Amino acid sequence: MEHLDFIIKNGNVVLPQGVEETDIGVKDGKIVVIQKDLTTKADRIWDAKNQYIFPGMIDVHVHFSEPGREYWEGFHTGSMMMAAGGCTTYFDMPLNGIPSTVNVEALDQKVEIGNQKSFVDFGLWGGLVPGNESDLEAMAESGVIGFKAFLSTTGNKEFESADDITLLNGMKIIAELGKVLALHSESAPLTNWLKAEKEKAGAFGADDYLETRPIIAEVEAVERALCYAELTGCPLHFVHISSALAIEKIEEAKRRGMDVTVETCPHYLLYNHDHLKELGSVAKCAPPLREKAEQQKLISLVIDQKFDMISSDHSPCTYDLKDPNVYNLFEAWGGISGGQFSLLSMIELALQHNVPFETIAQLTSSAPAERFGLSDRKGKIVEGADADFAIVTIEETFTVSKENFLAKHKESLYIGHTFPCKVVGTINRGKVVYQDGKILAEQAGGKWVKPNKYAAVK
Repeated sequence: MEHLDFIIKNGNVVLPQGVEETDIGVKDGKIVVIQKDLTTKADRIWDAKNQYIFPGMIDVHVHFSEPGREYWEGFHTGSMMMAAGGCTTYFDMPLNGIPSTVNVEALDQKVEIGNQKSFVDFGLWGGLVPGNESDLEAMAESGVIGFKAFLSTTGNKEFESADDITLLNGMKIIAELGKVLALHSESAPLTNWLKAEKEKAGAFGADDYLETRPIIAEVEAVERALCYAELTGCPLHFVHISSALAIEKIEEAKRRGMDVTVETCPHYLLYNHDHLKELGSVAKCAPPLREKAEQQKLISLVIDQKFDMISSDHSPCTYDLKDPNVYNLFEAWGGISGGQFSLLSMIELALQHNVPFETIAQLTSSAPAERFGLSDRKGKIVEGADADFAIVTIEETFTVSKENFLAKHKESLYIGHTFPCKVVGTINRGKVVYQDGKILAEQAGGKWVKPNKYAAVK
């Protein structure tokens, strides 16, 4: 066999069919051979004895706020953080930047920035907002992963929630384009009315916040979206679903043959409403962390593979927006900063509940690749795929601190949490970008990845 660029030897490789101790040979950024006891010479050899080789995580839901709000989080720090967590491809959401990604000009601007600054590969979502329906086709042709819309009030004047007519018009167009519509599904009428009631009562605490975003608000939005999708034929992806009842509605739609996928996030699995009461704004997100009983239901649903995939919904902000001393919790930023810890969180759950590692690889890598048109090159450790790997040990623990959390701002619900596992290396298209706690900047070279055309259509 020809000389190789890179060989990973003796690793416990998480293959689609199970974990196997074998070697992986890499040439020109691609996996060219998976074979035990490879003897081919290589420029570099990584001895992965007692380590697990996962396919690099594909995180379909992160918020890097560049351009315009890079001081919240940008591609440079954000991608370093993702690499430190074993993520080799992430999809950046279209809001929070200025301008938001709601037309091809804004998309081109973001592509240029990402190609210059990202340490690992990335995809980009486009937005569906009132008035931009005529911009969807150009963004689709340029290579967006899909489109994102909100059914709840965004609090972001650059990216407004979609009213029902916008949704219907947008869904019709997105279906014709062969793309997916991702939805933040909480009912704006319900959540806004409940919030106004609390404000009139002067009630601004953790319990009050939870009561303004009840499970019924998520379920109503999910059901409405499913009705519109059934009418228009639009493929849907529900983001950060936080309740078992919403999953029940989505499961019913799948049984009817609808083209629907769903994600949840690690913070809904590792944390619950008690943490919001204890920690305050650092644990505030939307939908909110649920009561402990609901948290346990979500864990069971993950184990039973009722969720299609796991994403971080990494949603950072500056310290003042997460001030733990804020009196009115409604005024704090509603997002969890923690994109670095998604794969570790899922491995923790796997170890606790005897979930096979190949199931974790499905949730964190192969399912996202298949859904969003990257499965020809990403998502699985197979010959011909990109050499994207997360190398993990379960012989060491990892305690999150402000020093080893690589996001721009260090306020995170995960600070102080100890994982029973550790990412020791991240390899993106054959290049080691993270090793032993350090980003290897000279190896960085993330690039924009586009989906296969019409990959979402079954």
